[in-house]
Amino acid sequence: MFTLAHLSDIHLAPLPAPALHELMSKRAFGYVNWQRRRHQHRRDVLDRLMADLIAQKPDHVAMTGDLVNIALPEEFRQARAWLDGLGIGGPKAITVIPGNHDAYVPFLRNPGVRHWQPYMLPNAAAARFASPSGSAFPFVQLFGEIALIGLSSARPTFPGMASGWLGRRQIAEVGPILDALGAENFCRVVLIHHPPLPGMTSWQRGLHDASAFRDVLARHGAELVLHGHNHRAMIASLGAATGMVPIVGAPSASLASEQPAKRAAYNLFGIGRGGNGGWQLAMRSRVFDLDGRVEEVRQELLL
Repeated sequence: MFTLAHLSDIHLAPLPAPALHELMSKRAFGYVNWQRRRHQHRRDVLDRLMADLIAQKPDHVAMTGDLVNIALPEEFRQARAWLDGLGIGGPKAITVIPGNHDAYVPFLRNPGVRHWQPYMLPNAAAARFASPSGSAFPFVQLFGEIALIGLSSARPTFPGMASGWLGRRQIAEVGPILDALGAENFCRVVLIHHPPLPGMTSWQRGLHDASAFRDVLARHGAELVLHGHNHRAMIASLGAATGMVPIVGAPSASLASEQPAKRAAYNLFGIGRGGNGGWQLAMRSRVFDLDGRVEEVRQELLL
C-alpha cells in the first residue's frame, strides 16, 4: 500500500515586505487583499497541520499550488526554506505544482521560481515519459507503480481574476502521456491547481479550458485527479473510457474557518491493488479543528 498525502493553497505567512518596484503589477492589488485577509491564513494552523501530516509518515506528499501569496521573489525563497525544513526528504518526497497566486507575474519567468525547480522536475525513473516539447509541464514522476503527472494552470491574470488555463500544448501532450502510463498499468495521479471540470467554480476563478481538459480525461483516463484553489473540501467524478475518475479538491492548508468544508485540512490516499488486479483507492481527511486539534473526520473509498 502506497500512501500519498495531498494538501493545497498553503499561502505561507508572514508576507515579506515588498519593495516599491515589486508592486508595479497585479502584486499591488494582491498586497491590498492580503492586508485585508492576512488573519485568515495562519502560520500556526499550517504548522500544526504539517506536524500531523509528518506524524502520519506518508510515502509521498503532493502540493497543488498557491504556496505563496503575491509571487514576490523573497516569498519563493521563504517557501523553499519551508519545504526543505519539513525534514521529510526534500524533492524526493515532495512534489509541487504552481497555482494562480504563484503566478501574479509570469511564473516560469519569475527569477524566484528557480528555488522551487527541484520540487517540479521529472525523476529519473520517468525519463521515458517526458514532455515531447521539452517543456516544464507536464512532468511525470514515478514511485514504484504510482505515477504523478504535474500540470500547470498558473497564468498571470487581470486584477480581480483568479482563473487559469492549461493551453493547447499541455492538453495535447498530456493525453498520450496518460495513455502510455495506462498501457504499463501505472496508477495515474494528475495534479492541477484549478478545479478541472466545467462548473466547479465561477468563470472568474475557473479553468478556462476545462471543457477541453475534461474531454482529454474522458478519452484517456486517470485513476485520480487532485486539485485545490477553491479553499474547500470537494469530491467529484468523471466517467472515462478506462473507468470512473475520482476528482478530489483539498481546502487551504492554512485557513482558519468556522465552515467545516473550508477548515484547513489535508487528505491521505491509500493506493494499492484490488482483488481483481485493478487499483483500489481509499481516502482519509485530516482536519484542523478550531480548538487546535487535528482529527480524522472523513473516510471515502474512491475506487
